[in-house]
Amino acid sequence: MQRDPFGGDVERLVYQPTAFRRRVGDWRIFFDVDFSRRLVEVRLIERRATSTYRRRK
Repeated sequence: MQRDPFGGDVERLVYQPTAFRRRVGDWRIFFDVDFSRRLVEVRLIERRATSTYRRRK
């Protein structure tokens, strides 16, 4: 993710315009992107389960 945060299986989250999800096997990496500062902030790394995609505050 350091070189290319959008490489691989990445999708924008519907309920947050700057939030994305990256799938890596059974794991999900949720992150925000500040395009103006060229900054990626990892918010959560979670193993895929039925509750993984519940809305987060």
